[in-house]
Amino acid sequence: MSQTVADVLVAALQQIGVKQIFGMIGDSLNSLADAVRRSDIEWVGVRHEEGAALAAAGQAKLTGRLGVCAGTTGPGSTQLVAGLYEASRDHAPVLALSGDMARKLRGTDYIQTTKPDLLFRDVSLYTETIVSPEQAPSVIHQAIAAAYSGRGVAHLTLPQDVIGAKAAGEMSSIATLRPRPEFMASTEEVATIAAHIDQAVNVVIMCGGGCRGAADVLQTLSDRLKAPLIHSVKGKDILAYNDPRWMGGIGMIGTKAVYHAVMHCDLLLMVGTDYPYTEFLPHDGRVIQIDERPEVLGRRAPTAFGVAGSVRPTVELLIDRVAPKSDTRFFDRVTEERHRWDEMLDKQADLERSRDLIHPQAVARVVSDLAQPDAVFVLDTGLNTLWSGNWIRQTGLQRIIGSFNNAAVGTALGQANGIQAVDRSRQVVALCGDGGFNMLMCEFLTAVHHRLPVKVVVYNNSAFGLITLEAESIGLPPFRKGIEFPNPDFAALARACGGRGFSVRAPGGLVHAIGEAFASEGPAIVDAVVAPDELPNVPHIALETIGNLALAKIREVLQRSRAGRGGVGAAVVRRQSAAGLTVASTNVVPRSNCTGTPVFARSPVSRRCRSSTPDNGWPANSRRTSPFCSRARAAGPSGTISVIITAPAPARRKA
Repeated sequence: MSQTVADVLVAALQQIGVKQIFGMIGDSLNSLADAVRRSDIEWVGVRHEEGAALAAAGQAKLTGRLGVCAGTTGPGSTQLVAGLYEASRDHAPVLALSGDMARKLRGTDYIQTTKPDLLFRDVSLYTETIVSPEQAPSVIHQAIAAAYSGRGVAHLTLPQDVIGAKAAGEMSSIATLRPRPEFMASTEEVATIAAHIDQAVNVVIMCGGGCRGAADVLQTLSDRLKAPLIHSVKGKDILAYNDPRWMGGIGMIGTKAVYHAVMHCDLLLMVGTDYPYTEFLPHDGRVIQIDERPEVLGRRAPTAFGVAGSVRPTVELLIDRVAPKSDTRFFDRVTEERHRWDEMLDKQADLERSRDLIHPQAVARVVSDLAQPDAVFVLDTGLNTLWSGNWIRQTGLQRIIGSFNNAAVGTALGQANGIQAVDRSRQVVALCGDGGFNMLMCEFLTAVHHRLPVKVVVYNNSAFGLITLEAESIGLPPFRKGIEFPNPDFAALARACGGRGFSVRAPGGLVHAIGEAFASEGPAIVDAVVAPDELPNVPHIALETIGNLALAKIREVLQRSRAGRGGVGAAVVRRQSAAGLTVASTNVVPRSNCTGTPVFARSPVSRRCRSSTPDNGWPANSRRTSPFCSRARAAGPSGTISVIITAPAPARRKA
């Protein structure tokens, strides 16, 4: 039997190690499906094409190897695009295949007509249509090479009369199609980095996803410099949570100890990270950066020096060039504050914290405690990311995957399916918000169909929780009608799909429900109904945001009062984060008297007093102050309503 173009493509994919193709079958992909059927590659039929792209992206993120997805003509291919941004934004090699109509039908406004090369241009490093069998081997080779070299998406459009045609020849040079190798910065550049480090007294090393595979050399560098290791969320899983050098994360998925360390250090060494939140980085040029991608150097913070190089070989060379340091006072101070923060996290996750309410921190901690030592956690996007990212205590062998740069809601389950397909014996846990899970819950059927034993844990608060905080942070009351929603019984849904389902609404049943789900042989869902108004920890908050939060709460009080939904005092309840942010309301206006148009007046944020004593172990000459306070007041014809918000003072750079 002569080979078709589809046979050439599938043979090449099999030869470079592709194990699955995720997709939804259609008429333009019949020749591809026939070639897959005669190969060793597994076809994983999804319920939605976005799920196929997410599965391929998740697999590529975990392994660094090529993930493959496919969609048929027109709508089947367009629905791949949203999921492909996961691979594009998180720099994972994926090959996307689009079926298309026969060439003779192009330009005739035929049914399902699209222009795939235009559609995929933004998300792809490379996009081409195979227009003839003779062209196919070269274009297929170029696409795979582009996905590997650029660590992103390559896309091929496959007209059905071409993909099913007799091939003109086989692909050559397949041995060149492999992940990009590591490379070392030059010795001169490393010597310059060493000179900067030698001049600094207190050094902090920030580790991102580019540090994977370099844990041991980072530990050695930390010991040599007495430098705390901190991480972005993408780098959280590189070391075990209890490694004494591993001080925690930066930003909202982070700790106050790390924020203070970054703001007080003499030099921040950013290694394998392109962390985007500049408000958590120094602004005075105390940064050195090492990254494989030259284009990211210096773009997030004023940077004294940056070099292009892979982390492991560059840090190995750097270790021999830097002088050892002996002063541990800075390291010890960060460690002491890190322990206090960890104690706070433990209290927030304590199942005995509440008799009736499940706090979301407890869900993440129980998942972490019961998971296998080499489990893979797949995080969705939203407020649930903060619970999972802050309360999971990773072992150093586990992996944490998420929508780190794309920050797309609803991506966890699709990615988890692709990751689970790599190894069905490895535990894979998708931690989802209810809003995100609702978006692509159909992909649980994919897991059941293909015996992918993914465990799904849903934080059920019947709302898009992060949207509430985002609205309040700019002074707006949350639009409850658009944020809150009813949910189905997720446990019953799991059983209806052929999986296992567990519901838990009280803290006393949480360990049992998650334990039973983890012990299940196949896919399972845990529906954990959590406290809806829990505030996340706030390692650092801008003063303007404090005032905006106060103003948002007072506006919500008045809106609810006018709508007749109870008295003012019942409209807003006290909420507090153990990290120090407090939201409280006080009313002196009954609902019946809250008439007319109120006049809003927000007092300026003020320092209540100045402290000359050391705060959290930091020296008094760092000029830190006691908590800041903001008050918002609404004046009506019959009285006033006020909201007071307090928050810890931000760290200040030593004078």
